[in-house]
Amino acid sequence: MTTPGKAGSVEFHPERGYRCSPRVALRPEPFGALAYDFGTRKLSFLKTPTLVEVVRGLEDQPDVHTALDAAGVPADQRAAYLRALAGLAEAGTIEPR
Repeated sequence: MTTPGKAGSVEFHPERGYRCSPRVALRPEPFGALAYDFGTRKLSFLKTPTLVEVVRGLEDQPDVHTALDAAGVPADQRAAYLRALAGLAEAGTIEPR
């Protein structure tokens, strides 16, 4: 089990439920997606289609771990996805529900 990570000043807790921020629009791209935050005007890159699937599925799952399971993220890639999600939480792209 992964312990909560900290990305900058924002605590990321994968045992909690998250969602894509309502301020953020995802635009599909061949590599994954562009995430544009209309509040901060920041652009982020979701670098894999699987990460996009995880982010879109967060709201439908009780916690991040279940969202990773639902997207089929292999166990050996979980740490990398959790780091990516922690970065997205720090950027405000995803937020706790």
